[in-house]
Amino acid sequence: MNLKNIAVVAGGDSSEYIVSVKSGANVLKAINTDLFNPWLVRIKGEEWVVLNDDECVAEIDKSDFSFTLNGKRYKFDYAYIIIHGTPGEDGMLQGYFEMLKIPYSSCDVQSSALTFNKFFCNNYLRSFGIPMAQSVRLCAGEKYSGTQIIEKLGLPLFVKPSAGGSSFGISKVKQSSELSEAINKALDESPEVIIEQFIDGAEFTCGVVRIGERKLVFPVTEVIPKNEFFDYEAKYTPGMADEITPARISDELTLKIQQQTAQIYDLCNCKGIVRIDFILSEDTFNFLEVNTVPGMTATSFIPQQIQAMGLDLSELLTDIINEGLKTE
Repeated sequence: MNLKNIAVVAGGDSSEYIVSVKSGANVLKAINTDLFNPWLVRIKGEEWVVLNDDECVAEIDKSDFSFTLNGKRYKFDYAYIIIHGTPGEDGMLQGYFEMLKIPYSSCDVQSSALTFNKFFCNNYLRSFGIPMAQSVRLCAGEKYSGTQIIEKLGLPLFVKPSAGGSSFGISKVKQSSELSEAINKALDESPEVIIEQFIDGAEFTCGVVRIGERKLVFPVTEVIPKNEFFDYEAKYTPGMADEITPARISDELTLKIQQQTAQIYDLCNCKGIVRIDFILSEDTFNFLEVNTVPGMTATSFIPQQIQAMGLDLSELLTDIINEGLKTE
């Protein structure tokens, strides 16, 4: 029996490289090797390689996404994308696989590009009545008035890279003198910056996936950072945040956030496992962002939610991969 070759594609060209590599290792470990032949593919710039136990064993032929090992040529049947940030979350890798007609796990080109740009995604979803903070967009080199921004959004406010994740480059600005430095910090991560009104509330996150006609909305996670907000340190340093799944909220609020999560998933035409973040303020879940390639490390939210739902990650990945292979 010839097993289908599955590429677990990790790495990437953003500050989230290390997180992606850890996520890739966890996904690779969870793929059922009785059903599939999984390979870890690491991408960084122009270096695309196949790894075995962290050792490079072959280079990827980018013309058809294949590789040769011990004289045998391997062609991939499916790509599980686990690159956080560019080029795995912004649509570029999706476009490459579309041209090669290789099925893949994540959102398509259009959905990935939309959701990767926080400002564009915000304004698209706002048109459907999704509640969220007011925001201002700045591009690199663009002149701005800090006074006008603060007059519109108030203080404190958040400054974030418009394209990026894992809380890199985010600052909470409490006084006007901090704004310029925060904008420059965000511009180091992205050529665009989104400046958002501060909403006082608790953070929650919820995963969702559609497999065929079946849509699974995962249990909700309540996030309580030890830092002032859920920054990179709070996200990835053990003990720097309490993550409670299922969240300690009423059944009514749980249903509300799960319905909003499913609605946003559909509005953005998402595919694969997606995680959506919110701030709860006065019984309103304010949208924060869509994560189309959420973290899949052993301690990430999605594996926590899958476990809390009583599901097995390996079985879920089998269902996702088989659904993708059907569309070949």
